[in-house]
Amino acid sequence: MTDFRTEHDSLGDVQVPVDALWGAQTQRAVDNFPVSGLAMPAPFITAVVEIKRAAAEANTSLGLLDVDVRDAILDACQDVLEGQHLDQFPVDRYQTGSGTSTNMNVNEVLAHLASSPGLPVHPNDHVNMSQSSNDVIPSAIHVSSVIQLQRCLLPALSHLCGVIYERESGLADQVKTGRTHLMDAMPVTLAQELRTWREQLLAAEARLDNAVEDLLALPQGGTAVGTGINVLEEFPDQFIRFLREATGYRFRSLEHKFVGQSAIDAPVQLSAQLRGVAIILAKIANDLRWMNSGPIHGLAEISLPALQPGSSIMPGKVNPVVPESVAMVAAQVMGLDAAIAVAGQSGNFQLNVMLPLVGANLLDMISLLTNATQLLADKAMKGFIVNTDTLDAAVGRNPVLVTALNPEIGYEKAAAIAKEAYHSGRPIIDVAEELSGLSRQRLVQLLDPLKLTRGGVGGD
Repeated sequence: MTDFRTEHDSLGDVQVPVDALWGAQTQRAVDNFPVSGLAMPAPFITAVVEIKRAAAEANTSLGLLDVDVRDAILDACQDVLEGQHLDQFPVDRYQTGSGTSTNMNVNEVLAHLASSPGLPVHPNDHVNMSQSSNDVIPSAIHVSSVIQLQRCLLPALSHLCGVIYERESGLADQVKTGRTHLMDAMPVTLAQELRTWREQLLAAEARLDNAVEDLLALPQGGTAVGTGINVLEEFPDQFIRFLREATGYRFRSLEHKFVGQSAIDAPVQLSAQLRGVAIILAKIANDLRWMNSGPIHGLAEISLPALQPGSSIMPGKVNPVVPESVAMVAAQVMGLDAAIAVAGQSGNFQLNVMLPLVGANLLDMISLLTNATQLLADKAMKGFIVNTDTLDAAVGRNPVLVTALNPEIGYEKAAAIAKEAYHSGRPIIDVAEELSGLSRQRLVQLLDPLKLTRGGVGGD
């Protein structure tokens, strides 16, 4: 049986596991919220710890906290930031809407680690000095999101863009049948198709950068309701100074701190941009699945790397497992974004009351997209093989090439040629030579698939 010790808070005594670093308020939260078995993500906890570290520095610089207490808190923070004691933050993410339970969990653990004989450190009076859960948790959403975006997702997107760019360079002259409505259309090069994906991703990166800019503004210092009660006027700027030094990111103090506490507009905006990344990845994944389909009765334009057997009953079957995984990630991210949109409406007067959900969902979205992006780059995009013969044969049989003849013979005659070529199964150039009145030489010039991918009129 687990041994317990007795801890005390304003509501009375609480039994806490004897080896736990947390105290009474954390234990009450553990007992009150047996909901999902999912604690707040580690990057969120470390963001709260970064806030505690910067606050301790700021409070000491303002003469509010003794140097020896500050140093003890800083040492405790450093232990957690180095990855120690992360199992001491068990509070379920579906908890009190302010995230007070997580804030107190961090306060209690740091106070426990910082305390020593002759130097008691109090979770509220010292670790939480000049703070409230109502500004710490919104700020932690911003801090954790910025750090994880910069360290994880943005580098992963850049990596995928780089892999696509490398593939483009060898496929500039590889013509394939374009498709609209999943039906044959005018030809494109495979490089043009890949560049489209890359341009989408680059635009998504730019939108994420804009979202980061908004997240750099923190409401820390607003305390209970945004007014900054129990906080010296100089505290927010001092806090930002120390947070910047510790993290290396250009955080700044939100001028009207009410905005970052009663509303979560910047996190909602980030969520929308993460959903946008998911939509792009889903489009790329589905394009790859279609292009890989077959290998006999599908498009079979490319062959994705064979990573694992695809069926427990059909020998030899190989499926596009990486694009399927990416598509599922995209679906999950879209669902998490929908939950954040609902949470964004829950800013009742001076506080949003779904903060833990928002923080956890954003970090889950960033993690999922990071991993899926890396997977798509390294296990699909890098290694697919182009089935050149299939592409060339399909382009040559495509009746829609007759579109290039419109300026010289008109739409109606071109449509009749396309219809005949389709029904007879003959190459479009042979039918056009019979019905268009144009010379073979002129038709070769007009119907050159590679030239058609460059636009223009009359084969120029």
